[in-house]
Amino acid sequence: MKEDIGDKAVEGIVERWINGEVTWAEVKRVKILGLDEIALKKGHRDFVVIVTGRSASGAVKVLAVLPDRKKQTVKQFLETLPRRVKRAIRTVCTDMYEGFIQAVKEVLRQAQVVIDRYHVAKLYRAGADRLRTQEMRRLKRELPKEDYAKLKGAMWPFRKKAVDLEVEEHDLLTRLFTYSPVLHQAYEYREELTGIFDAPLSKDAALLQLTDWQQRVQASGLSCYDSFLHTLEKWREEIANYFLARHNSGFVEGLNNKIKVLKRRCYEIFHLSHLFQRLTLDLEGYQRFAPTGA
Repeated sequence: MKEDIGDKAVEGIVERWINGEVTWAEVKRVKILGLDEIALKKGHRDFVVIVTGRSASGAVKVLAVLPDRKKQTVKQFLETLPRRVKRAIRTVCTDMYEGFIQAVKEVLRQAQVVIDRYHVAKLYRAGADRLRTQEMRRLKRELPKEDYAKLKGAMWPFRKKAVDLEVEEHDLLTRLFTYSPVLHQAYEYREELTGIFDAPLSKDAALLQLTDWQQRVQASGLSCYDSFLHTLEKWREEIANYFLARHNSGFVEGLNNKIKVLKRRCYEIFHLSHLFQRLTLDLEGYQRFAPTGA
């Protein structure tokens, strides 16, 4: 509208200047690869996989939009990477989906797989939160109404780190933990685990602390962390690889936020090559189209 040109002209410009898939000649050294899935349509499980590359300078580039998250689909794409790109990749950040991890291990054998810290935290924090829900239901049944009313609003303080609590929030949690010692125990273990990931530990030191934490939780009789403990047992090395260089999927999650905004702006995008073009435009549009004299 500002330039007084029609939508067809804009579409033509995009088609001529932005390919629907990656042009490998334009891809420089990629040190970190990110794999993540996103649903194209809200409420549906029609996942596509966004493959993102991050250079040593921190520049982020979309490398592919894959039609599904099957291991074979991801593996086939990784096998098409130019040899120079494969050799340069040192880290692959992903969630705990086995198809991603196994595909990377079979094709990019020199790369370290790092299970994203955010996904790890999401899992163990969900376990503590499930226990909180169960305990609040129990307390609602067992406490007098006036006593239970004093626990109102405990959810958000419970989800906070202990160091971030306001005085009133700390008092509220203290009151809650008086009625539910088991919830206090779960909270303490959760905060301790977060502290391990925050600490400047080597991988070996982190593995020792994670094992010690796991053994103490198992001995405590708490069951809310059972799902996480199973995951920790299965992906211990990949989770601990975070401590090698503190890499995570933050750059991938940031791109996912762009995709969510893009889907709302475009009233959904279902053609994968068009999604690739729009993401490239969002990430590189100014670089490609800004006036050279600006």
